[in-house]
Amino acid sequence: MPSTQVAVLGECVADAFAADGSENELTLRVLPGGGPANTAVALARLGTPARFLGRLSGDSFGALFRAHLGASGVDLTGCVEAAEPSTLAVATLDEAGQARYSFHAEGAADWAWSAAELTAERVGDVSCLHTGSLALVRAPGAEAVEETLAATAARATISIDPNVRAALVDPAVYRERMPRWCAAADMIKLSDDDLEHIHPGEPAERVCDTWHEAGVHLVVVTRGPRGALVSVAGERATVPAPPTTVVDTVGAGDSFTAGLLHRLHASGLLGGRLDRLGLDPAVEAATFAARVASLTCSVAGANPPWARRPPEGVKGANVTTG
Repeated sequence: MPSTQVAVLGECVADAFAADGSENELTLRVLPGGGPANTAVALARLGTPARFLGRLSGDSFGALFRAHLGASGVDLTGCVEAAEPSTLAVATLDEAGQARYSFHAEGAADWAWSAAELTAERVGDVSCLHTGSLALVRAPGAEAVEETLAATAARATISIDPNVRAALVDPAVYRERMPRWCAAADMIKLSDDDLEHIHPGEPAERVCDTWHEAGVHLVVVTRGPRGALVSVAGERATVPAPPTTVVDTVGAGDSFTAGLLHRLHASGLLGGRLDRLGLDPAVEAATFAARVASLTCSVAGANPPWARRPPEGVKGANVTTG
């Protein structure tokens, strides 16, 4: 019987936001974040069994991460108890609610994966392995992450969200590694900003065709209020963004990824190379994903919606995705 679990491999980051304080001090409000962890949380809240593969520190932030992921129903049995500190990202929001981050990440737990840690047993029996963001490009662990993708591709769908952080990693690193990622991945989801960093000045449609030729069946490019471009083996369509009163956009892309994977999972399409996926079901999945992302934008922080009422004591979660 095929596995019903989706594994998410990557970092969990302490997102620090400026809070009210005196003029002589900066008060920060810290929330659990990190693209892969946000995606795992959103998947679990939507009802897809989600397994998080992360290196979680024993510091106070690590305790926060465990509580947050666990309360959302994420399986943490694949995590490593790490001696290194957690990654801290200090976020600044602009007038449109877009976040810009400065990272405190040197020597952090998230990037220290070894081949001995990332075994097939740790990944588990899963229908899909999703990864991306900094864990895919930060040394010393990035090589082990890439090797895990290649090893898992024979038995599960591979999903990648590059989630480019140009302030921390030179976009040239992403450009150099994209051909390898395309060879392993069945699905790549990224934002238009990511695309501009990786293929500056190139039309999205041309980039999609390049990646299809390299092996990726499904490419989705999110464009904020302009919706998303969906490309399946060269066939394309545009999905509109639902009308939304935006509080901030933190975690919106991660929620979109989760919504996309959740819908593909519910349709029984995960577990292989996505060869059976046509444009119409991909558009339907992306339409649902856009709805999930819009609900995340309507509340503060990376707080994705639930498909059911959240457990008692879990604060700030919006209910129902339709």
